Amino acid sequence: MNTNRPVALVDDGELLDDVLKLAAAAGCQVERLPDATAVRQHWNTAPLLILDASGVRECVELRLPRRGSVLVVTATQPSEELWRDAVAVGARHVVELPGGEEWLVSALADAAEAPAGSSGRVLSVLGGRGGAGASVFAASVGLTVLRNGDGALLIDCDPLGGGLDLVLGAETEQGLRWPELRLRAGRVSASSLHSALPGRTHGNGRLTLLSGAREGVGPEPDAVAAVLEAGSRAGETVICDLSREFGDAARAALERSDLAVIVVPAEVRACVSAKLVADRVREHGITARLVVRGPAPGGLRAGEVANVVGIPLLTSMRPEPALARSLDQGNFRPKPRGPLAGAARATLKALAAVPARDLRAAS
Repeated sequence: MNTNRPVALVDDGELLDDVLKLAAAAGCQVERLPDATAVRQHWNTAPLLILDASGVRECVELRLPRRGSVLVVTATQPSEELWRDAVAVGARHVVELPGGEEWLVSALADAAEAPAGSSGRVLSVLGGRGGAGASVFAASVGLTVLRNGDGALLIDCDPLGGGLDLVLGAETEQGLRWPELRLRAGRVSASSLHSALPGRTHGNGRLTLLSGAREGVGPEPDAVAAVLEAGSRAGETVICDLSREFGDAARAALERSDLAVIVVPAEVRACVSAKLVADRVREHGITARLVVRGPAPGGLRAGEVANVVGIPLLTSMRPEPALARSLDQGNFRPKPRGPLAGAARATLKALAAVPARDLRAAS
């Protein structure tokens, strides 16, 4: 039995035919189930559950718990009763066919490539002050995920940051940047991002990069949300490099993050600046942790920095050997046993320990 296959409890024959045809168009196999008792066996493992009005009613009567990635399909305008049943099982979208065909194909495509029963985590990285090294650290986390053989989506949300492709030495690689993506809102599949954006692979791992283009204009917040949610639905680790100015795009990413990490040098002025950033992050109700970067010219300890900034210390790190030279030469790779890779691993461990937010709401 393929537990990574979407399942459908759709009694309406014509509606079921439509769903199966759309699944074929998405390259996705859907397993049809006869009743809610059979659905119960897949409730915690199926990447996507598709129900019609009678199917969702059966699930409600069986008192199945709320979960994410539930879609309700209908051939008519949804009634209030249908919406109540959909909400009762955790569905965040009722798809009216044929109008919602494109949306459903994208959802099925996401489900086909996502790991069963899980969604990716979202990490936001901010600098405690200008030049703190947040972009380099965000890239280090992405490269660490890649080295582990997993999927990562690295998103540049700092229009004045110079471009994450420069950090990775990918500025000449083919693929779209934010201004060329021409995405404002709606649903986008992770597979379309993989094919359109620069990236690299390592074994079974994939790192996909969405960089700025050094034009000083940031992406629209709805576009950031759509890209971020696509990566999360596909089970990837999404890393967002955010601006300290907290523009609309940065807020859209932060509000959908599971964890925010603030990178701060061990300096007094940096501590004061980082406290202002931490206060802004807390306003969004996001779990925040501190990464303290050496050296400490005045002898400040990481614990003292954390006390001033007012958020828990995640880890501290020594200077990365030959970092400036590797960045200038376009061959930056955090050394597997170096300070950046160690801090990145600690961050990924902390990210995995934070309860994930539900990002499956349909736009």
